[in-house]
Amino acid sequence: MKKLFLLIPLVIFSCKKESSVSQTQSTDSSAAVQESATTKKADSVTALRMKDSIINNAPKTKEVLRTGVMRDVKDGQIIRTVDAVQFPLTLGEEFTKDGQEFILKIINFDQSKINAKISTKEKDFNIRFNQIKLPNGDYDGPFGRDLTYDIKERGEIWLIIGKSNMASGNTKGSFTVSLE
Repeated sequence: MKKLFLLIPLVIFSCKKESSVSQTQSTDSSAAVQESATTKKADSVTALRMKDSIINNAPKTKEVLRTGVMRDVKDGQIIRTVDAVQFPLTLGEEFTKDGQEFILKIINFDQSKINAKISTKEKDFNIRFNQIKLPNGDYDGPFGRDLTYDIKERGEIWLIIGKSNMASGNTKGSFTVSLE
C-alpha cells in the first residue's frame, strides 16, 4: 500500500510533465507550419523570379559553366544547352577570339514561334543570328540581331550566332541573347 502512495504522485507528476511536453510540441508544430508556409512562399517567389531568369557571366557563374554542365567550348565553338521550359530567359556570353561561334541548343521546344534577340553594349560589334536548325534537321538563315521564326515541329532547335561575313566590325566582346 505504501508503494501505491509513492506511485500516485509519481504518475501525477509524469502526467503533468507530459502535458507540458505536448504543449511544446504543439508550439513547435505551429512554428513548423509557419516555417513551411514561409518556405512555400519563398519557393513561389523564387519560381516567379526564375520565370524571367538571367544567366550572366559573373566570375562565379563562368566557373560553374566551365564545368560542362551548361557550357562547352571546343574548336572556337561555344555550345550551351537550355530547356525551353525555362523561357523567357537571357543568357550572357562572350567572344574572346576572332571567328568564334555560339551554338545555343534549345531542348524540349514545343511552341509555335521563337523570339530571340542579341544585345550588346559594344558599338561596333559584328554579330548576328547566322542560322537556325529546326527539329527536322533543316537549316535557315542568315538573320540579323532579332529573330522571330515559326516552328512547325516540336523538338530540339539550335540558334547559331557568329560574325556576319557581309559586315565589318569587332568580333570580340560580350553580348546577351534573350529568348521567349
